[in-house]
Amino acid sequence: MTEAQTFKLSGVALPLDGAQMLDQICEHFIEHADVKRTGNAALLTSAFGSAIIRLQESELLIELDCPSEKALQLTRTSIAEHMFYFAGSDRLRLTWSQTVGRAVLPNLHEVTVVSAENVTPHMRRVRFACADVAPFIGGDMHVRMLIPPKGRPPVWPGYRADGRIAWPAGEDELVVRAYTIRAVDAERSELWIDFLQHPVAGVATPGADFARDARIGQVVALLGPGAGRRPAAESILMIGDESALPAIARIAAEVPASAKIQAIVEVSDAEEEQPLPSAGLLDVRWLHRNRYPTGAAGTLSREGIEAILASSAETFVWVACEKEDVRSVRACLKDRGHAKSRIYAAWYWEK
Repeated sequence: MTEAQTFKLSGVALPLDGAQMLDQICEHFIEHADVKRTGNAALLTSAFGSAIIRLQESELLIELDCPSEKALQLTRTSIAEHMFYFAGSDRLRLTWSQTVGRAVLPNLHEVTVVSAENVTPHMRRVRFACADVAPFIGGDMHVRMLIPPKGRPPVWPGYRADGRIAWPAGEDELVVRAYTIRAVDAERSELWIDFLQHPVAGVATPGADFARDARIGQVVALLGPGAGRRPAAESILMIGDESALPAIARIAAEVPASAKIQAIVEVSDAEEEQPLPSAGLLDVRWLHRNRYPTGAAGTLSREGIEAILASSAETFVWVACEKEDVRSVRACLKDRGHAKSRIYAAWYWEK
């Protein structure tokens, strides 16, 4: 039996504080990979392959081992982007054993608007034609949408020498926003994305503006998918507001018939409620923000924590909403000792 071919790449990072950066990498990637830390070394394993990161004196030595060239490039980019994010304004030098050209990213999908309609007064659905919908079926749900400037042909990103994404600038600068693939219509080769139309004056909402003005034939690109995989559990508790409703709806739609789901969803009023069809046994409770007493805050997190405390240790807790609400729920889960493998907690916006 011949051993399957793998693709390898090594890199060297010189941050201001290598130990602190290794700590940050391990803390962050635990939500996206299996992370095993042994002293000054960490092994990160995911569907894309493995990465070994070792602290040697002031340097971080990186070894990547992936099943395909595409997975290797995506893993390199993910690590590079995160390292520079963790470094912030501090210096960071990152080099790789092989150079990378400015070719178009392997997970970039050019899509075309097919239709747009309002699902509720503040949720607008845009359907896109996509040549290959296979990567979006049964896996990660989140993408980055790339919207080119009006009246200009799109210039899509490639790679920088350090592995990060090289974004077009100047007149070709793209609007980049993260969204959830609400549904995949494999027969029509279409993807659905729901856009929340934020009713807050004075707040820049280029993604929502795109959805409001979307016209048939308009071309954008999707980068991904990445992160946000459907929980593989028989018991799921979902806590979220309208920003998380597309993900909640898709999870509910794709669970097996044996799954039991409890969902607590906060929206402005009854008009923002949506049908949540599911093969599983679904119990959904809607919270209407407009009916809260004046000055009330944290209602969603309090209701969510109450449900967590009443749930079993085997329940997968999925939460996505405003930053402070997520922090409150995370603290409860940590105090409870809930297994990290049964938690997804991400803030989708902040006040």
